[in-house]
Amino acid sequence: MKILFIDSNHPILCETLLNAGHTCDLNYSWTKEDISNNIYQYDGIIIRSKIKITKEIIDKGKNLKFIARAGAGLENIDVAYAKKKGIVCLHAPEGNRDALAEHAIGMLLALFNNLCKANKEVREGKWLREENRGLELKGKTIGIIGYGNMGAAFSNLLRNFGVKVLAYDKYKSDFGDDFIIETSLNQIFENADIVSLHTPLTTETQNIINDTFIRSFKKNIYIINTARGKCLNTADLVKNIQSGKVVGACLDVLEYEDLSFEKLEKNNLPAPFQYLINSEKVILSPHIAGWTAESNFKIASILAEKIKKEIKNR
Repeated sequence: MKILFIDSNHPILCETLLNAGHTCDLNYSWTKEDISNNIYQYDGIIIRSKIKITKEIIDKGKNLKFIARAGAGLENIDVAYAKKKGIVCLHAPEGNRDALAEHAIGMLLALFNNLCKANKEVREGKWLREENRGLELKGKTIGIIGYGNMGAAFSNLLRNFGVKVLAYDKYKSDFGDDFIIETSLNQIFENADIVSLHTPLTTETQNIINDTFIRSFKKNIYIINTARGKCLNTADLVKNIQSGKVVGACLDVLEYEDLSFEKLEKNNLPAPFQYLINSEKVILSPHIAGWTAESNFKIASILAEKIKKEIKNR
């Protein structure tokens, strides 16, 4: 098959497909117009987050057999329309689930122990111990919303921390065990000290964490979002940090990211964002949960094998 790469990836992805006898065209500089005008030549296309694969592009891909995304989510592909056209959509959430889980725990531990604040203070010659007295995870109840690859990996890493894990997934059941308690959203509202979001971005999950959601919790809570920025309403989060309902937040993703996740939409960043960057109750990172050297290789190699299998089965 003839396969178009429009985003850079670990070399193992291209190498594996070349070794399987396929042609790989690496056209990273192509614009959306270039892709639209030339996609008819290709049997498959491999993307990350450079563009959205819309109905219009799919219609021009007369020979497309598959669309593959080197990452976890598929929100930049019109999956329903692609399936209608007989085009398979592939991704590799298995590749970065462990990295994301480690990052989420790292952010939470840093927040609980004031590590970012204390590190800055020591560098400024301040030695403040009582002011940086932290909290322990042990004994806390953590609510996980979304129990796919990411939610499961996060919960598995929590096994040795002495926490109670409640997990809710609207579309899955029978995944609980002697540690993971499969439960309802209402039970998470009633019991959780910490809530961690692990859902894809869909019309259903956009702004799922909003004022109503946050005020549904019985306790004051900590929020972790390593899913997608637009799953959380930043203004509502800030409102609840100011009121004390949200004690702290770990945000690897922001609703102000551009399509590619490579930068923020810098023009006229709103007041809620300005609040976040000045708050010691918030830890921020630039969409790098799951962004490790190891995950880069694993995503590419897993996706290559999925593509090979899909081609073989045709």
